Amino acid sequence: MSNYRVGIQYLSAGANRHTAVADWSQDGLVAFGADSNIALWRPHGSPPRGVTSLLSGHKDAVKAVKFLPKLEGDSKQYLLTGADDQCLKLWTLPAGVANAGSSKCIQTTHAHAAAINCIATLHERGSPSPASRIFATGAADASIKVWQFDGNEARVLQTIKTSPRFFPLSIALSSLDKEDKTLVLAVAGTRDIVQVFVASSRTNPEFQLQATLSGHEGWIRSLDFAWESSTPDSDLILASASQDKYIRLWRFHQGKELPAATASGADPSMAAYLPGKSPSNKAHRLKAAEKDFSITFEALLLGHDDWIYSAKWYSDPSTGKPQLLSTSADNTLAIWEADPSSGIWVTTVRLGEISREKGATTATGSTGGFWTGLWSPDGSSVVCLGRTGSWRLWDYNREQDQWIPHIGISGHTKAITGITWSKNGDYLLSTSADQTTRLHASWNKGAGQKTWHEIARPQIHGYDLNCIDSLGNSKFVSGADEKLMRVFEEPKAVAKLLNRLCDIGSDHIDTMPDAANMPVLGLSNKAIEAVDDDQEVQAANPETDRDALDPGSTVRKSALEIDYPPFEDSLSRHTLWPEIEKLYGHGYEISCLAVSHDGTLVASACKASSINHAVIRLFETERWTEVKPPLTAHSLTTTRLRFSLDDRYLLSVGRDRQWAVFERDNDDNNKLSYKLLQSNPKGHSRMILDAAWAPSTDSLVFATAGRDKQVKVWRQAPADSADPTVSCVTTIPEIHPVTAIDFLPRSTGNGTLVLVVGTEIGNISIYSIDGTSLNVTSTLQLIPELCLAKAVLQLSWRPRQTGSELAIAGEDGSLRIYSFSEENP
Repeated sequence: MSNYRVGIQYLSAGANRHTAVADWSQDGLVAFGADSNIALWRPHGSPPRGVTSLLSGHKDAVKAVKFLPKLEGDSKQYLLTGADDQCLKLWTLPAGVANAGSSKCIQTTHAHAAAINCIATLHERGSPSPASRIFATGAADASIKVWQFDGNEARVLQTIKTSPRFFPLSIALSSLDKEDKTLVLAVAGTRDIVQVFVASSRTNPEFQLQATLSGHEGWIRSLDFAWESSTPDSDLILASASQDKYIRLWRFHQGKELPAATASGADPSMAAYLPGKSPSNKAHRLKAAEKDFSITFEALLLGHDDWIYSAKWYSDPSTGKPQLLSTSADNTLAIWEADPSSGIWVTTVRLGEISREKGATTATGSTGGFWTGLWSPDGSSVVCLGRTGSWRLWDYNREQDQWIPHIGISGHTKAITGITWSKNGDYLLSTSADQTTRLHASWNKGAGQKTWHEIARPQIHGYDLNCIDSLGNSKFVSGADEKLMRVFEEPKAVAKLLNRLCDIGSDHIDTMPDAANMPVLGLSNKAIEAVDDDQEVQAANPETDRDALDPGSTVRKSALEIDYPPFEDSLSRHTLWPEIEKLYGHGYEISCLAVSHDGTLVASACKASSINHAVIRLFETERWTEVKPPLTAHSLTTTRLRFSLDDRYLLSVGRDRQWAVFERDNDDNNKLSYKLLQSNPKGHSRMILDAAWAPSTDSLVFATAGRDKQVKVWRQAPADSADPTVSCVTTIPEIHPVTAIDFLPRSTGNGTLVLVVGTEIGNISIYSIDGTSLNVTSTLQLIPELCLAKAVLQLSWRPRQTGSELAIAGEDGSLRIYSFSEENP
């Protein structure tokens, strides 16, 4: 096994929902926080590969990510990240195409006493120089720290405590004068004020509070500086975006005289139609290095109707004209420009989606909308982060003068609790505590270009999902924190899409329902008929009709007739699978389930603390009735159920430290009932977390994995021996508790069994086991860059006769597919 080469086929991770969570580098690389990892994505990579690598190192959710300005001739990029673990990390990434193996963390500093919320790097007129490696961090300990990076390490130059005390949610740092000598730092957060600090020199900056800008009526989520034009004496403009639904622009002007518009006095009629307090035109004076500056209120940008999370400037190098990109919880993203004749700021572009939930705003507890927006380095593309942790991408098309959507990326935002391949291995289903089930498949673009993408989102639920198994090639069963299991069937639109993009055929496409839709007040996806593109849809009242369908989620026939993976708004609206059955019987939340390989039985168990509830229930899939009586063996929650490859045996393991093997009852004509063959109440010394059957046909061989840091391989003695019981043959010790195992579903050339083992700290090892003696012959430890940041929750080999591909579900919300190919020694 040691001569295997590991390749990354697919990495998927949803971004954390924070304004400062991502940055787009000059090299065209987007870095964002995904749980405790940092994901790297190249939006304009060809082919569109999605996340190219995941950097792990932080112990908690990453909240702030920022690239340091790149110097001339620098061969590498520097990336700053701050997280809930209070640490600031400095990473080096190779310039050009990112290569996971060569990214490394060069410094970890624990200077703050609470979570780091935001990072600001220096914005200046000239090209960056080593002296411009100044940056600031703001944290939930109500302090801002100013740092200098000298090329080797970053050190703290100054600590500023906020007064009056508030938590900084956004900071911006810029040079203030033409010569880039003096610096200005703007800080805002959990109050409705912006504090402006000024430092007279950049060699050893000492920031002092010189102005407090008031006017906003809510917390301020984003700050950004830009120069008004490319001329040397242009003014500096600060944009502040707030939860009061408005963006304010402030003008920083050098000299004792006020800028022309302010000096003449603003139009008194302005206050008549502006909400809240009328904008104050008080001029704030600043002094730095013997120079005078003034700050005046420039403009109030109205247009969003919910909290605004981010505002980012882009200045066109040819004209020097700044554009402002704002993202809001109202599901829109707007680009603002000053009108050339009147100077009034207007929205020139509005992108996003029409909100489905009418009246669902942040005030009613909805965390919808877009959390952050980024400009590409050349200003021709924008990306924004939605509430589902997914990224959308738009590119500007000059010929059409339009912003065109392109393929973004998506991923789970919480622990992935279950994965399963379709029975023939065509696609992978994953289910998560973020209450979604997602279908991932390989898009075949032709010319040998294959990339993995999320192709459908069959289930969007109201409970955390715990387990999943596929039933044939077009159905699956999932269990959540509720007492029932739900069975789903593939709709026609998704089947045709998989056929077109991924060459996945389906034999009974005509009998499938058109599409599915979720009732406004329900949890069950209903099968619906797709409507023609020109048909009007009548809105129904959910209060009189419980099954009323939301007209916003009607599926048009053309919705999925596309030749690329669906965008986020299509995934969440047009790719649901209809629910065809519910399976009742358990008294508590479903903990695990398994479907027999021939698709005739579903076995399931629920959370339990007594023998009565710790039973395993079997359901037959023809009429969906329970096969009585339930199987009893455990006294606590069952953690995993597995059918053997020929469905003759059913293996269960549980928190009560025992395993049990049930054998098919041959007296039963229907071959549906099972009876206990053997159980071992002391299988492990701590709870057993996973189990797997070996693909051996002549004897019964399986492995169990426990919290006691051991994997045990068990075999039944031959039937003609004196004692044909199941006993432990091999024990594989691990350093950490083992949370997931799986056998490759076929033995390799010389009868060797391949077992993959995942541990609680995210390590993955692959053991080659001799088919006759069951001794370990070789071991392959995956390098740290390929391991997970948190526990491995499930492992699953792709059921194919050739090639070895492994799907990995992580507690860190990452889903990975690795390929293993043999290298000739």
